[in-house]
Amino acid sequence: MPSNLKRYFSVNFLISIILLAMFFGCASIQQPTGGPKDTEPPKVLSESPKNFTLNFNSPEISIQLNEYFKLSNTAKEISLSPDVDKQPEYKIKKKYLHIRFQDTLEKNTTYTINFGNGIVDYNEGNILKNYSYVFSTGSKIDSLSITGTVTNAITKAPQLDATVFLLPANQDTLFGKKKAHIFTTTDSSGNFKLQYLKENTYRIYAVYEKDGGDKIYNSPNDEVAFIENPVILRKDTSGIKLHLFKEEPTVFRLLDRKIENTGRIIYTFNQKLETPSLQILSPAELNNEKIVEFSRNGDTALLWTKDLTFDSIKVAILNNGKPLDTTMIRRSKRDDYKQTIGIEDNIPTGRVKPGTDVVLSFSAPISTIDTKLVTLLQDSVPVRGFRFERDSVSTRKYRLKYSWRNEKSYDLTIADNAVKGTYGGLNKQFKKAITRDDEENYGNLNVHFTVPDTSKAYLIELLNASDQPITKTIINTNRTINYTMYSVGKYSIRITYDENKNGIWDTGSVKEKKQPEQIWNSPTEITLRANWDLEEKITIPPPSQ
Repeated sequence: MPSNLKRYFSVNFLISIILLAMFFGCASIQQPTGGPKDTEPPKVLSESPKNFTLNFNSPEISIQLNEYFKLSNTAKEISLSPDVDKQPEYKIKKKYLHIRFQDTLEKNTTYTINFGNGIVDYNEGNILKNYSYVFSTGSKIDSLSITGTVTNAITKAPQLDATVFLLPANQDTLFGKKKAHIFTTTDSSGNFKLQYLKENTYRIYAVYEKDGGDKIYNSPNDEVAFIENPVILRKDTSGIKLHLFKEEPTVFRLLDRKIENTGRIIYTFNQKLETPSLQILSPAELNNEKIVEFSRNGDTALLWTKDLTFDSIKVAILNNGKPLDTTMIRRSKRDDYKQTIGIEDNIPTGRVKPGTDVVLSFSAPISTIDTKLVTLLQDSVPVRGFRFERDSVSTRKYRLKYSWRNEKSYDLTIADNAVKGTYGGLNKQFKKAITRDDEENYGNLNVHFTVPDTSKAYLIELLNASDQPITKTIINTNRTINYTMYSVGKYSIRITYDENKNGIWDTGSVKEKKQPEQIWNSPTEITLRANWDLEEKITIPPPSQ
């Protein structure tokens, strides 16, 4: 073969090899695209030494998983029980987790490594929940268990991802100070199971941390549950019921204070105050003409003053006449407050319930409303006879009184500068289209209640479809409550066993080992239909023991 021809074939052969190598090389590193998202958690393939090993004496544990993974919040999620002075070392190598002990283990002891939510797959973060590795340095594995449920104390709904703690009774003072080393988390039905326990006397707690948390009950936003008496564990125990509640803070604290750009001063507290009040200490001359409003729960205060030229304002916060705190707000002389009066109403749909009024709420206390600058049109024709009536409690609310007629449309216009604030400020134009709703869109509900004990008090709450209370009534005898002219829809009844007869639901206390007042949610489903009278009978059961 001529040399040129040989060279030609050699070059082409080399190029073909390079192209094939590039093709297969590229194909080997491409990531698959599309397809369903991975929702499966990692799985354990093998453990060395094997789980539940007796007479354990290995310095290291090796656990193989079926995919690449990572550890999440090791210090918070993973624990060794019983505790040791030096925590084990956790290292990942490919698909293996290596656990090396840094401390001497006790003889004849069952140990459990609880991983909580600490093992997650590398790409999607799917959690291998509540995996545990159990071994004994002696000849037997402790095998006792405690099972139960965690629910919300008010709604009775099961709580997902609540942490259930177990503390030996002699270590109960550690609760809220240190992470318990015997714990598990609840499933979607609120169920939990604590396993491989030894005979002992235990305290049981549950904590729900909305933002994940550190598995320590140390935040005012945490919900907590407990059982009053310790559990003497000598056999498997089931049926433990834990009801989560949020404690009321025992020490008053001011959460926020500020002057808004409208000149309104707002204070937010961590407690619900029974009879709150404010006193301006400096400038003292502002105290006599101040206007204060408190929220219904007494945990928020709104303050208006006649003069906003002060450099600072010092205010004392009191409850039942006793000082709780003193706070100061400093302001810049360059601050410019825009005291525009905002207007809101109680009819977002524009439909007025028969027999009720349109209620206008203003953003600041009002001194006058110039009715000459207010017009009300009925089918585009001006009407007379309407009037404004100041609310008996709030200086920021007025009722628009008028005999609304069926099948008529109304247009309310409050012109610019018609509303004048007590300490300055005028409104911008406000418009609202109004119609009178039809009686046929409402129904009447009559519920006869039978109480278990006439010496006790019962707080009856009518709840809407969103489980929000609409109205509250206190009873202590068998009686009928009439709910007249309520919108069509679904309702339910909630009963609070009002032990101290104060008309509210009282929460519990971990420190005092006091449970919240019991609540019973009636299973009766109430569907109120249009232009319909519905009668129901509800027998309130005795509180559970």
